[in-house]
Amino acid sequence: MTLLSTFLFAALLIAGISAPQVSAATCPSQPKTEAALLDLERSWAKALQQHDADTVSCFLSDEFQDAGVEGELNDRAATLARIPKRGPNQNRLEDLHAHIYGDAAYVRGLNQVLDPSGKPLARVRFTDIFVYRDGRWQAVAGHETLLPDEKH
Repeated sequence: MTLLSTFLFAALLIAGISAPQVSAATCPSQPKTEAALLDLERSWAKALQQHDADTVSCFLSDEFQDAGVEGELNDRAATLARIPKRGPNQNRLEDLHAHIYGDAAYVRGLNQVLDPSGKPLARVRFTDIFVYRDGRWQAVAGHETLLPDEKH
């Protein structure tokens, strides 16, 4: 490697390491309301369908942790890294309820996961816990439970 190519490689490496995914300044502010939390959940589900990790990064706090349906724990980085690898499934949110307690809140709901043709694949009960910080809601924790198939 020549001196110039070594310098360029090092500069690109440093730029890649130090550049944040999305800064808080680019994340929109939100009112401190239950309606804003429900809108956030719907936007989160839509962003997952569209494999949009940048949008989801605005919803997750730096300390975010999630317990998935199989009991695995994922931090913010792992959660965001999985988004581009998701299948082409749709998320249909139902039974959403938001509750605010000062600067903390939680949303509980049901996600009907559908394949691209609309066929139900799974039902996931979820709870997301938020804090209101920097003028917006940020998820600090999430938990999902896979529900058994409905009997018809």
